[in-house]
This record gives sequence, C-alpha cells and structure tokens, in this order.
Amino acid sequence: MMILSGLSGKPSKCCLLRPSPRIPRELVSSFPNGNFRENIDLQYLKSCWTGPALRGKTLQIRHTTKCAFDASGDFANESAAIFPRIHVRDPYKRLGISKEASEDEIQAARNFLIHRYAGHKESVDAIESAHDKIIMQKFYDRKNPKIDIKKKVREVNQSRVVQAIRNRFQTPSTKFIIKSSIAFLVLGVLTILFPTEEGPTLQVAISLIATFYFIHDRLKSKLRAFLYGAGAFIFSWLLGTFLMVSVIPPVIKGLRGFEVTTSLITYILLWVSSTYLK
Repeated sequence: MMILSGLSGKPSKCCLLRPSPRIPRELVSSFPNGNFRENIDLQYLKSCWTGPALRGKTLQIRHTTKCAFDASGDFANESAAIFPRIHVRDPYKRLGISKEASEDEIQAARNFLIHRYAGHKESVDAIESAHDKIIMQKFYDRKNPKIDIKKKVREVNQSRVVQAIRNRFQTPSTKFIIKSSIAFLVLGVLTILFPTEEGPTLQVAISLIATFYFIHDRLKSKLRAFLYGAGAFIFSWLLGTFLMVSVIPPVIKGLRGFEVTTSLITYILLWVSSTYLK
C-alpha cells in the first residue's frame, strides 16, 4: 500500500517497475518536496492506481491542490495589505476616530491599525505619523486652552434663568410684527428729526399708549395689558438711562441728545415687550 496526499491505493506493476513515458520526470520530481502541481497527468494516476479509494476522486485531488495554492496566495496578500487611508491628510480621519476621542481610544485605534498593516512599511509610517500629530495637538491644547464659544453659548441657553426668560416670550404673526415695528420706527424718526427743549415727551407718551394697545391686541386682557405695559415702560426707561450714563457714550450730539438717545433705547425695549411678551 502507498499513501498519496491522504489517498490510499494499490499500485500496479507497471507503476512499480517503470513509470509511464508520458510524465515520468515530472511525477518523480514532484514527490520529494511534497508539491503537487496542477499540470500532473491525472489520467496517468488513474490508470496506474487501481485502489477503490482513488477511483472517482481525481477531481478532488485537482480541487484540493488548487485551493492550497489559492490559500497561500491569500495569506501573502493579507500580510502585505496596504492601509486604504494612507493619503488622507486629516490625522483623525486617517485613524478613523472623532476629534472628541480620548487618549485611550486614540492609542487603541493606533495599535489595531499597526497590527493589521504591519507588513507594509508605508502604511505603518502613515499610521504612526497621524498618531503623533494627534498626541502633539492634544498636548498643545492642554498647555494653551481655548475658549469654546459655541459650547459656552449652548451652556447659557440651557441654563434655568435663560430658559425661564425665553418661556415668557412668544413669536406672533408676521403681520403683527410688521405693524408694531412701523409704529415704533415712526416714533423714533420723529424723536430724532424734531427734538424740543422739553425733550421727546410727546413721543414717549405715544410709545406708552402704543405698548398698551399692542399688548391688549395680542393677549385680549386689559389688566394684563396695563400691568405689562406699565412695567415694561418703567423697566425700559430705567435701563436706557443706566446704559447712557454708565455704558454707552453719547451718540447724538446737540439739543437734548441724552434724552433723545434714552428715548430710542426705550422704544426698542417697548417694541420687544409689546410684540413678543407672553
């Protein structure tokens, strides 16, 4: 009995005494190294080996040989795999992580990619370069912290005080916004164009009446219109005076410039109150 690639068979005398003249050297040279080439004459094997285990399995020999060669080719390709993001400039995108990733996540991504593409030097260099850039940037950011304006604005908007103030306002219809805007804009223009020695007393009185009217038109309540209008007028005038004295320098020069500028600030605050206050 003889064993051939896991198959057993009984050789005939012709095989033992003298190989077939068709492929004697090819067959003999293939046995010492254990390499079965696909171009072996399988018909010759079938004629010489008459064991029942070999009959009908010549195709299996050919298939097994081909699979072995394909598998060895796959292993060779996998060991020399090229990093697909080798030319990506952004180091975070090259490693496949977000900019908010922690140092542990950065190190884990680097180790995984190095292990996977260890057979290709250019890929390893690209991975290491991206990792070094990210680490250096993290180190620089820790030494020179930056103020994240978007984050600060988001935190302010989510605070309880701001949420409570925003809940006190609502957006009316576009028609109503245009109507109230025109009314207070006309008052502002009249205050600038026709200043008097007494100050813009008449325009300020008209602005208070307009505030009562617009609040009542939205809320349909006389009591709330009076309370909201009076409170908004007092708050607007005090705030305008404070801003003019302590914060904002005089913008309008000349006669009653201080009162005119304070009145303009008051008109803006009254317009917001009469239009958006809920």
